[in-house]
Amino acid sequence: MKRAVSLAALGLASCATVTPRPEPQWQMVWSDEFDGDALDPANWSFEIDCWGGGNNERQCYTDSPRNASVANGLLTITARREDHTGPALPPYLAAESDPQATATRRFTSARLSTKGKAAWAYGRIEVRAKLPQGQGVWPAIWMLPEANTYGRWAASGEIDILEAVNLGVECDDGCEPGGENTILGTLHFGGQWPDNAYDSTEVSAPQVLDGFHTYGVIWEPGRIRWTLDGEVYADKVNSDWWSSGSKAPDAPFDQPFHLLLNLAIGGGLPEERALGGVAEEGFPKQFAIDWVRVWQCEPGGARQPTCRY
Repeated sequence: MKRAVSLAALGLASCATVTPRPEPQWQMVWSDEFDGDALDPANWSFEIDCWGGGNNERQCYTDSPRNASVANGLLTITARREDHTGPALPPYLAAESDPQATATRRFTSARLSTKGKAAWAYGRIEVRAKLPQGQGVWPAIWMLPEANTYGRWAASGEIDILEAVNLGVECDDGCEPGGENTILGTLHFGGQWPDNAYDSTEVSAPQVLDGFHTYGVIWEPGRIRWTLDGEVYADKVNSDWWSSGSKAPDAPFDQPFHLLLNLAIGGGLPEERALGGVAEEGFPKQFAIDWVRVWQCEPGGARQPTCRY
């Protein structure tokens, strides 16, 4: 199995858990601090289905407060070991086959989206979160295009701000010493599935096994950088990506994207690594989010090159 590059090997210093205050040129344009006692429907929608995300994941996503709740300044997405029956497909796929089809899965969880409520082209997007651990556990912070301007996935792109699988798991062959601790930053692009492509950076970050950390991207025309606690660990430019739907040099990452937060259980990425499969003990698993913040560069507007970072 391919091992991750360590943050130390990339020349990055040990990171604090609080992101430095942005330079004065940055202007916060959107945030959710989760200060209330319920999820703000002006910011977030639930995605409800038992599809498996196209990755053979094992959960049903629900809108139950048992799976997503707000209290004490945190949004908590909770995955539970419980059988559940729900829509077999998301609405856009169900409409093309059987809208009434259902499926039953062995886990429940939540997937939240700002689609139709907030989307951005360029900026600095950060999420402070505490990640769950265990074999088969897959938290994600990511972005999808608000409109499929260049065609269906992945021709219109996907930005994965943070993915982690099997955190804390120890195994004899291929696991990180002291337990799995890698994080991934990935772009999906190219043609429509199955002609899609991707470019991913995976780094070893033992600090994410303990407490809250800030995960982010700095997205400017022709360039996207990934950060952990304010330190850049991956840097990709427009020569690294392309879209079958456009010859524009920055496509598909030149359009507004919305944000998603979810906690998946199982699926190809975690189940093929570490101990394999999904360990059913230790549930519920919780993905705790302290805040989500979006800055854009002023003066000059969102589509100008990023502020100094």
